[in-house]
Amino acid sequence: MLTLYHHSFSPSSRFIRLVLAEYQAAFEEVQVNPWERPRELLELNAAGTVPVLVENGGPAICGPGPIMEYLDETRGYAVGDRRLMPDHPEARAETRRLVDWSLGKFDHEVVGHLVRERIYKQAMPRSAGGGEPDSAVLRVARANIPHHLRYFGYLVASRRWLAGDRLSFADFALAAELSCADYLGEVKWAEEENVKSWYARMKSRPSMRPLLGEKILGMPPAASYADLDF
Repeated sequence: MLTLYHHSFSPSSRFIRLVLAEYQAAFEEVQVNPWERPRELLELNAAGTVPVLVENGGPAICGPGPIMEYLDETRGYAVGDRRLMPDHPEARAETRRLVDWSLGKFDHEVVGHLVRERIYKQAMPRSAGGGEPDSAVLRVARANIPHHLRYFGYLVASRRWLAGDRLSFADFALAAELSCADYLGEVKWAEEENVKSWYARMKSRPSMRPLLGEKILGMPPAASYADLDF
């Protein structure tokens, strides 16, 4: 049995949840607040970050990249043409590059700031950095998002999927990030129709439904969040 330690609005955690659903892998969920640095999490991952995956009491697999590779190696070949890692080395390299862009660069410059300032800080005690959102940080994130969307729009306009002709890990990494930003109403979909069309296809997948049904207490989602015809 797989056990996933995660936070519902951690983009990296959402990515792994989507992959597990696509691979139809049964798993148990353990919700944690990383900023609390619970002992259970630190014993698995000294970095105190999520996601963390454990299978049958084995060693912890920490971080979205290692978990992605582990799931591909242990389950990817069994799902045939639904495998999310391409066969060709160049296509695999492009998939990994865009996963890294989404969960790394895009998260560090945009979505991570939005999630921390508008979601995490509302639940964090002031002693851990909680409180009102930092407007200067939000301005930077909002200024950065159009540049990323233009690049993603360029890619999906010239390809069937984000990394190439087939659905891959790259699509789910970006969908996970955008789902968090979209919940907060921070994505101006009308300004990037190519990304909007691609994301509409992603939202229609069964693996996305659990995420689109999640809500934050006292903070309803934007109207576009769960709307498949947004």
